[in-house]
Amino acid sequence: MALVKRGYDLRKERYSCRTCSANAKLGRKIMECPECQSTHINKNGQKKGKQNYMCVECGRQFIDCYETYRGYSDELRDECLKMYVNGMGLRAISRVKKVHHTTIINWVKQVGKLLPDSYSPEKIPQVGELDELQTFVGSKKTKFGYGRQ
Repeated sequence: MALVKRGYDLRKERYSCRTCSANAKLGRKIMECPECQSTHINKNGQKKGKQNYMCVECGRQFIDCYETYRGYSDELRDECLKMYVNGMGLRAISRVKKVHHTTIINWVKQVGKLLPDSYSPEKIPQVGELDELQTFVGSKKTKFGYGRQ
């Protein structure tokens, strides 16, 4: 009965002809396998409080309704990334926007992967700048032991 209230009918395929017209009038959907669209389905236990079903024909296990994506919106993500680019700290962004700081770090890493590896200028500059560097290359006086020669 609970499944009929949700809009699904678990009747076998042999009864589907009689119930299809009645279900169509009531606005119910007949439960189908997401893989092969068969209506020959059996119950197959419960997991996390949800009823599992198994298709008899293809063996696929599924539940009647899957939850929608519950992540953060794209607008919030873009705002957090703009705040990070403008110099605001990760913890400050997490306090203002109520988003965990590791989530913001993961967003920054994802965007960083999209950036090119190195900067390639359009034209090579004609003037270069070099600094002097002096080093001393010598050798150790003692080659072995405690300083004895």
